[in-house]
Amino acid sequence: MRPEHRGRKCLVLDLDETLVHSSFKILHQADFTIPVEIEGQYHNVYVIKRPGVDRFMKRMGELYEVVVFTASVSKYGDPLLDQLDIYGVVHHRLFRESCYNHQGNYVKDLNQLGRKVEETIIIDNSATSYAFHPQHAVPISSWFSDAHDNELVDLIPVLEDLAGPQVRDVSLVLDVSLV
Repeated sequence: MRPEHRGRKCLVLDLDETLVHSSFKILHQADFTIPVEIEGQYHNVYVIKRPGVDRFMKRMGELYEVVVFTASVSKYGDPLLDQLDIYGVVHHRLFRESCYNHQGNYVKDLNQLGRKVEETIIIDNSATSYAFHPQHAVPISSWFSDAHDNELVDLIPVLEDLAGPQVRDVSLVLDVSLV
């Protein structure tokens, strides 16, 4: 953990269908294109950013230690994040090899981050991805191209509140099974 992040909670963000949508098919509204090498051949991946992602990332970087944890491979995720993270707020990147293959699904175990789990939040569109830690999850709908989507921006005030010192254990706020 970098010294400037001491005392901050950890925010774990999924990539695909949470922050962006990517496709091998040409997307004319693509925000950027990245070349990805697959079996010796390069293919263009067209990426569109979820509405509000830049504003969301900027604000989260001011409040949290931000980690992107994706089930995607690094040769796709790294160049994508190089372009997406315009404010340089993603402090750590974890890819498919850091996931557990549990019953045929890629599951993200927050314990392996080396952070206090009670101070860790995960935002992901797939409940399977956070199956080991549902009480630390902020679910978000899968996003593909809806230009009117505002879920990331709507989450900002909630995450601003959770970042504060008054919340010692995020699971006590986020665990819907307690209700």
